[in-house]
Amino acid sequence: MDDDVIVQGDILALYNTPLKPGHAAAFSEDCDSASTKVVIRGAGNQYNYIGYLDYKKERIRKLSMKASTCSFNPGVFVANLTEWKRQNITNQLEKWMKLNVEEGLYSRTLAGSITTPPLLIVFYQQHSTIDPMWNVRHLGSSAGKRYSPQFVKAAKLLHWNGHFKPWGRTASFTDVWEKWYIPDPTGKFSLIRRHTEISNIK
Repeated sequence: MDDDVIVQGDILALYNTPLKPGHAAAFSEDCDSASTKVVIRGAGNQYNYIGYLDYKKERIRKLSMKASTCSFNPGVFVANLTEWKRQNITNQLEKWMKLNVEEGLYSRTLAGSITTPPLLIVFYQQHSTIDPMWNVRHLGSSAGKRYSPQFVKAAKLLHWNGHFKPWGRTASFTDVWEKWYIPDPTGKFSLIRRHTEISNIK
């Protein structure tokens, strides 16, 4: 899990996500019904493969991956570590990370995520899915509230992916995140709030 999430459901249910035979991981796809499709200005669609990979590059085209394939969010996923090791997934990911440094295979309009592209390549049509309520995301893609309070309350996991983090000045549903906030005993880290002082947070 990423560090910008809050778990509201029983984590055992996520742990017990069934993976299909031969699959090393399960992700929540960006085209699922729980999360709204995101369009980044100047970057195009960030819910399919063409939003993350440079299809002008021959190496990418040779993989014969459909550009319109729905992408997935790696901020929350379940892995079968036995299968992961058997398929040498880590080595495969590192291979594509190295090739990107050498050849620039990722989309230049990528909206900040450099971890997603190698995973999309390695797990193309080879991954299971998790319940989309276990990765209700895009809470950090804008300062406004894109979901109703009722939906947020029902979500099993909330994900503030994007630029507006819940510990920053402007973010949606910061009140939900603050319920689980534990002050840093060293005093080095504190919440940044525009209208709320840290001493008032209960």
